Amino acid sequence: MRPVGYDRAVFDVVPPPRRSRLPGVSMAGFRHRGPEPIRMRAVPHPAVTLSLDFSPGLLVVDDAAGRRPGSLVAGLAFRDLRVHGHGTEAVQVRLSPLVAATVLGVSPADLEGTVVGLDELWGREAARVREQLSHAPSWRDRFALTEELLARRHAAARPERGPRPEVVRAWQRIVRSRGGVRVEVLAAEAGWSRQRLWARFRSDIGLTPRRAAQLVRFHHAAHLLAGGRSPALAAADCGYTDQSHLHRHVRAFTGTTPATLAGEPFLAVDDLAWPGEAPPVTRPDTRRGPAPR
Repeated sequence: MRPVGYDRAVFDVVPPPRRSRLPGVSMAGFRHRGPEPIRMRAVPHPAVTLSLDFSPGLLVVDDAAGRRPGSLVAGLAFRDLRVHGHGTEAVQVRLSPLVAATVLGVSPADLEGTVVGLDELWGREAARVREQLSHAPSWRDRFALTEELLARRHAAARPERGPRPEVVRAWQRIVRSRGGVRVEVLAAEAGWSRQRLWARFRSDIGLTPRRAAQLVRFHHAAHLLAGGRSPALAAADCGYTDQSHLHRHVRAFTGTTPATLAGEPFLAVDDLAWPGEAPPVTRPDTRRGPAPR
C-alpha cells in the first residue's frame, strides 16, 4: 500500500501484485482512512472506468446528471465528475474500450460521457460482487476475485460484442501515437472511407476517431502539466498548435484551466495506481510514507 495525503484526506493506493491476464484490463485498490473526507475531481482518461465499492463508508459521485452512491461505470470522456467519500474502500478497474463491451455487457457507445450505477447494468450481480469483495481477507484476494469475474464475463460474451478488427487497429494506432495520427491516415490503413471509419469507430468505441485522439492527447498533456511542465511546453510536446489550443481541450474535458488541472490530486493518484500509463507525476503535496500494516 502507498499512503497518499492532501488537505488532511489520507487514503491508501494499492497496486495489484501483477498485471491482469485479461488484455485491456488494469486495476487498483483504494482505501480512505483520513480524518477528512475525500473530495476530488476525476480527470478523463482513455478507458472506461468500473468502480467496485465494497466499503462500510460512503462513496458518492457527482456529475451533471446528479449524485450517485456505490459501484458505478463511467464512460469515455466523462466531464465535471467529482468523487466524495469517507471510510470508503473500492477496487477501480480501467477497461480499454476494446474489451469494455464484452466485460460490461453494454457498448461503450451507450456510455459516452455518462456515469451509470452498476446495478443498472448487472442487476443482482452487482450486489453479489460487493458482498464477495467485502468478505475477501486481503487485497490480493480482491484483485483475484475481480479478475475472475471480468474474465468470466468476457469469455461468456458473444463475439459480435467486440469491435471490428479495423477499429481495434485504429484505436491502437491512436494510443501509440498519443493522439497524433490523422483520421485520413487511419482510414487509409483500414481501407475504408473517412465516413465509414467515422461511423464504425463511433459505433464500436463510443467516440469519433477525432474525439478519441483528442482524449488520448489530453491524457498525456494533463500528466505533463501535473508533473510541472508549463502549459506552453506541454502544448508543444503534445502536438497542440499553441497554448490556447491546449487550453480549449482542457476546458472541454474538465471545465477548468491548465493551471487548475495541474494541481488536481487525481493525477498524482493516477500515477501511483497505474504507473507507466502516462508521464510520471511527482507532486510536492503528495505525501508518501511507509506502508500501513
